Amino acid sequence: MFPSQPSTSDTALSVSEVNRRARLLLEQGFGEVWVEGELSGVSRPSSGHVYFTLKDASAQLRCALFRNRARFVAAPMRDGDRVRVRGRVSLFEPRGDYQLIAEAVQPAGEGELLIALERLKQRLAAEGVFANARPLPCPPRHLLVLTSPTGAAIRDVLAVLKARWPLAQVTLIAVPVQGREAAPALIAALGLLNRQQALDPSRDVVLITRGGGSLEDLWAFNDEHLARAIFHSRLPVMSAVGHEVDTTLSDLAADLRAPTPSAAAEMLVPDGRDLQRRLAGLERQLARCAQARLEREAQRLDHLRARLRHPGEVLAQKRSTLGELEARLQRAMHTRLTTEKQQLGYVERRMSACHPRRGVEQAGERLARARAGLEQAMQRDVSRQRERLAGLARQLQAVSPLAVLGRGYAILQDDEGKVIRRATDTQPGQALTARLGEGRLSVEVKRRLK
Repeated sequence: MFPSQPSTSDTALSVSEVNRRARLLLEQGFGEVWVEGELSGVSRPSSGHVYFTLKDASAQLRCALFRNRARFVAAPMRDGDRVRVRGRVSLFEPRGDYQLIAEAVQPAGEGELLIALERLKQRLAAEGVFANARPLPCPPRHLLVLTSPTGAAIRDVLAVLKARWPLAQVTLIAVPVQGREAAPALIAALGLLNRQQALDPSRDVVLITRGGGSLEDLWAFNDEHLARAIFHSRLPVMSAVGHEVDTTLSDLAADLRAPTPSAAAEMLVPDGRDLQRRLAGLERQLARCAQARLEREAQRLDHLRARLRHPGEVLAQKRSTLGELEARLQRAMHTRLTTEKQQLGYVERRMSACHPRRGVEQAGERLARARAGLEQAMQRDVSRQRERLAGLARQLQAVSPLAVLGRGYAILQDDEGKVIRRATDTQPGQALTARLGEGRLSVEVKRRLK
């Protein structure tokens, strides 16, 4: 039963009372129910409770899963997961929030939005929409930031740029970053910046950014047309949407992705303090090198100054050296002339002693003596050889078989010239040759005598 309409005379209810009555009506009217939907905006604060939103194509329902029940839930509960939740409908009185107090959570499959997003991501990747990887200038001459003018993202970006690189020129292009109008506004702004780039060439980097949020809050950056616009942008684009775990199609289509807006600013510009420290270090190094160079050049100058003399002193020294060399030359010439004269006299005496006529005469005398000695030696040698020949002839005559034959002996030989020494070496009728002292005889064996 709902309360009756109050009359003008009834006491007005407080807000707390209205919320209390509404809570009681919801809890009594619904009781425990099962609700199926897609998880979104899952939050786990330090208290241990889990807060999330269940949604379908046309509505959302806030839910709370308290710590004493959350520890019994085995499902990971990620954004986009489709789940079935058992609980009771209630109302959080301090804020008047309508919510479902969850008792149990069961997985019911992946969310339809994430399935469609994954299909779109695969199609765009196959078309090459995610292939951009152009280098971004660091630091950029003119940074164009597409984001909400009231969000935390622009404050983070400007704070980091101011701390790291105060010289950065930044232009904010205010666009919505959430809701249905966000993607068309981003596409229009990006197209306008590309058309104006020819008028202002110093504009060289576009940063598209926003802070973290639920999947629905970031859904505009998963728009297919926005991803294609980023891919076709002539200006290089950096995307920094959401937190580090959030990845949208805009991040994939951009030339470079940053995990957070602050990280994007850090990646876009160098740290001025680091550069100052490096510059100071280089300045000190340059000063040390310059000082060392000055010291080396000063030493070299002192050395050259010590070697440098007055031209008159140098000429006097050269003149003295020239005089000494002239005196040495004269002494050397005199010594050389005396030596050559002595050598010439010695050669003349040798030539007189070795005149060719005297040599010819001496050679003639030696030739005459040699001829006389040769003739005497030849006569003596012929006499000795004659005597020796006569002795050899006598010895030969004494042992010659011819001398034996001359005393009446004979030598018998067969047809082959073999000497017959025994009668048994012959045969009757055998023809033999008998060699005598003078001449030869042919004989025939008639018979052998004993």
